[in-house]
Amino acid sequence: MTKKKALIAFLGNINYDTRCFNLFNSLKKAGYEVEFIGFDWLTKNFTSQKGEKTIYKLVKKSPSLTFYFKFYSILKLNLLIKKYDLLFAEDLYTLPACIIIGKLKRAKIIYDSRELFGFLAGLKDRPFIQFLWQIVEKIFIKKSDLVLVTGLLDELFLQKKYNISNTIVIRNLPLFNKSFKKIDLYDKYKIDESKKILVYQGVVVKGRGIRIIFDLLKQTDEYILLILGDGEDLTYFKELAISMSINHKVIFVGKIPQEELLNYTSGSFVGLSLIENLSLSYYYALPNKLFEYIMAEIPVIVTNLPQMKSVIDEFQVGYVVEESDIESLKAILQELSSDKNHYEQLKLNCRKASEILCWEKEFTLLNKKLQDFLS
Repeated sequence: MTKKKALIAFLGNINYDTRCFNLFNSLKKAGYEVEFIGFDWLTKNFTSQKGEKTIYKLVKKSPSLTFYFKFYSILKLNLLIKKYDLLFAEDLYTLPACIIIGKLKRAKIIYDSRELFGFLAGLKDRPFIQFLWQIVEKIFIKKSDLVLVTGLLDELFLQKKYNISNTIVIRNLPLFNKSFKKIDLYDKYKIDESKKILVYQGVVVKGRGIRIIFDLLKQTDEYILLILGDGEDLTYFKELAISMSINHKVIFVGKIPQEELLNYTSGSFVGLSLIENLSLSYYYALPNKLFEYIMAEIPVIVTNLPQMKSVIDEFQVGYVVEESDIESLKAILQELSSDKNHYEQLKLNCRKASEILCWEKEFTLLNKKLQDFLS
């Protein structure tokens, strides 16, 4: 029997994106012939690589018209060269090309609405660009054969907004993994053992709560912040740490490959996901970092946003704080530091929750849907 061919297209690098990484490997394990086309403009000294996982090096300068033109040109050429049974558009940026060329070649198109792309916080001050992306999504989402969303509220919003019903919730969960090797972060980064290590992992951009953590560090000497990730605002936050005189309390580790990530996370005291309510996309946030903290068995502190709060409430794996409430955040951390029994109970709750909140269970739902398409 001939294997069905699938292509994952993404404006990003699969090696630093949990969702693409897991999707690629799960499809392959399920018997599909899988390829990936991605783009990287952030990783220092990155060079293009080709093969099953093809990643093109791009350069992004302002204005970015040339960047997007080159991106679309490369993507369209790759889509035209081969025929696929399934095309996964892993973001709104890849969706138009996947729809236009994929429909011509009779592929099934799966749009992964991992965020509410038409309502991104980064476009809040660029209303015309935001409006254009909303138009693009309105046109092409209805031509998709299946729309993946990362949470129930996202699903309900998109169904109502675009009058669609072909959606399925596939949360941003990590692979089940208990074989990670906890790194001694104190030794690796020469950290004073009297300090507690807080971890932020993910894209380094404004609105993800990094500034709030910086404000906490300014008020206390009890914590060190480990930032695992990279992003377009990395330089901004490095300079901010210096200007706030807290740069000795912040360690910018950079991007960590997916297979090594939990080794770092598990060595931390608490995981932070203090996303700010700057947009509808952020309001509905249910980021993979939340579930990766749980898989690494460290308690979590999140902002009081509905989908993150629901996970904390259901599995009792941490705390919810109001946005920018530094005093509450400080009090919670002090409680976790002083009450070791409670801290260990939260870690145990994380272990139990991780058996449920894992990618393997989510992919089973998705694969059943794909099999229905292809039968």
